[in-house]
Amino acid sequence: MRKCLAGVFALALTASTANSADLYQPQPEPIADAPEVTVQEATGWYLRGDVGYSFNKMRGAEYFQGSNNTLVDFDRASLKDSFLLGGGVGYQINNYLRTDLTFDYLTSADFRGGTTGLCGGVTCTSNDKSYLHAYSLMANVYVDLGTYGYITPYVGGGVGGTYVKWGKLRNTICDDPNVPGCYTTEHGGEKSWRFTYALMAGASIDITCNLKADVGYRFRHVLGGDMFGYNLGGGPGEDKGFYTHEARVGARYIFGGCETPPAYEPPPEPIVYK
Repeated sequence: MRKCLAGVFALALTASTANSADLYQPQPEPIADAPEVTVQEATGWYLRGDVGYSFNKMRGAEYFQGSNNTLVDFDRASLKDSFLLGGGVGYQINNYLRTDLTFDYLTSADFRGGTTGLCGGVTCTSNDKSYLHAYSLMANVYVDLGTYGYITPYVGGGVGGTYVKWGKLRNTICDDPNVPGCYTTEHGGEKSWRFTYALMAGASIDITCNLKADVGYRFRHVLGGDMFGYNLGGGPGEDKGFYTHEARVGARYIFGGCETPPAYEPPPEPIVYK
């Protein structure tokens, strides 16, 4: 009898152990920590285009009066405001530094001036009119000062050359006592390349991951050069250079600006064999 009970107890224990094995579900291994997602630096080539309004300030003008030994200043010399168009290609080096090469066209800016001289031994005055066009080729560097939401302020500077092309200078005299009425003398306009430097400040605004709007200010200093030629005892003349204060708006298109890191996928659960 005892042997029979012992056999039944052993059989029940074996069945219970087997049943427990069937009910066992392995605990899933803890998911490994997700790899740290790093923000990749925005780098790559870009194209830009700009339009703007230029407030022009002339530094003065001078000319030879009567002979090549008498160099005198204009009594007054001013340059009217004008518009500008520009474009360029650049490279975003990292999140804080970029550089580009730009070409800008300054539309016609009218010149107004006046001089005082002698007409037959009597003092007389003239009113002078002309205009200029200018083309600038500049190499620029910018420092981006961090991104705040969708806005990235920046500062920058550039150096290059400006091709200044003057139109004819029309010199009109109306108070010559020897000649009734008014008469006009024309001097041929000159053209030359001048050294130019610029300082910039502004902000970029994210429109899409590839496209940024750009709103900014640029100060430009164009050095002096030839202005007009000789005619009837007057000239040649040259300008002393000019400043431009430019309000600009434009856009930059960045190639490859939409790259994003791959999404994290957890590893598959291990297969458990019973």
